[in-house]
Amino acid sequence: MAQPPIAIRALRDAGILELQWPGSPATTSRIPFKVLRCECPCASCIEEWSGQRLIDPDKIPNDVRPTEMTFSGNYALKFAWSDGHNTGLYTWEQLAAIAHDYPA
Repeated sequence: MAQPPIAIRALRDAGILELQWPGSPATTSRIPFKVLRCECPCASCIEEWSGQRLIDPDKIPNDVRPTEMTFSGNYALKFAWSDGHNTGLYTWEQLAAIAHDYPA
């Protein structure tokens, strides 16, 4: 299980979620909001049996942003998005995997 980030910031003007991961030295990732929204892991966005993505990234507004960000226990973040979507739980493992492609 991935460790939770030691710092999380929603940089609204830049359209980026900034995550600082523990380690020596700590690493920082900057993930665009639209990328996070496109990677939503909920059952409305991913077909349960095949794992096929059901949402069309072209239908998600380029300026999508979180309107609310909350912790789900100590294992995930939950976002409410400006496009009205709010059911995905992003585990630390998933965020770490997405963040791998978006170092600061």
